[in-house]
Amino acid sequence: MKLECIVTLASPPVRHLFLAMERSLRATGCKLPLWVIPFGDERFDLPSGSTWWMMDDLCLWLSSNSTHPVYRKYQCLTIGNYQFVDTDICFLRNPEGVLADHQGFVASCTHWRDPGHAVTDETARIMRSMTTLWQLRAFNSGQFACDGILHDLASLQETISRHHIEKTCLHWSHEQPAFNALVALSGAPFTNLTLPPNSMESTWAGDYRNDPGSLQPGGERAPYLIHWAGHKPDGESALDSLLLDYLTPHERGEYLEVTIRAKRNASRRSWGPRAFAGRIRRGVRAFASALNSA
Repeated sequence: MKLECIVTLASPPVRHLFLAMERSLRATGCKLPLWVIPFGDERFDLPSGSTWWMMDDLCLWLSSNSTHPVYRKYQCLTIGNYQFVDTDICFLRNPEGVLADHQGFVASCTHWRDPGHAVTDETARIMRSMTTLWQLRAFNSGQFACDGILHDLASLQETISRHHIEKTCLHWSHEQPAFNALVALSGAPFTNLTLPPNSMESTWAGDYRNDPGSLQPGGERAPYLIHWAGHKPDGESALDSLLLDYLTPHERGEYLEVTIRAKRNASRRSWGPRAFAGRIRRGVRAFASALNSA
């Protein structure tokens, strides 16, 4: 495919990650326009070569269904020749060169190892009906590329309605199962670069957390990006510097202060009185269930 743009989704709270991702992209030599889907109504100043991109009719439809703003990623399905990335991604190589010889829908994640996160009960039946090897089509919705238009707003609405997947595509807690289903139903040729015959090394940061030295740049099998899916870089891993070194010392300090504070607050909530009481209740129910089945 011949890429024409890079697409991401951003808001002020992830501004620092966006800046680091954008700078890593430019450091590879990629000069393609960067289209930024707004997560909400707030904006921040974008660097040169980046612009906000919002499809009013699609966003209005999502809003009318009280759909989570992350589903604005659906905008990507209406265009072709793009690479989408979440902001918690560091580019190691120019995606233009990596994707030049590939067609259709291209993933580069190892989500085939954990396919349960790519489906819901109502979409699992669809994926299984297509192939017994549906797990090999599971992909992470934080990074993908495509050379063709898979849907317009009308076909998106019609597909969701015809297959009765409204819960997954409009009201689920995250967009990953929806994207997996909608891409599969589009019939687009599918390639995952981490599977044979390409066998690219993992693009997931978690696979290098204990041994960042194993991430060797260069070569066709080397990952062209690293994705901190499920764990935002917080400076605790040596690998985090791949992305955070693209921030100035001041920006990095601001980012880590907010990130560490959020992590600390989340830890407190998980061990607060309400959470502790919940653990007790679950323990009592489990004990009672064990007694009844004995």
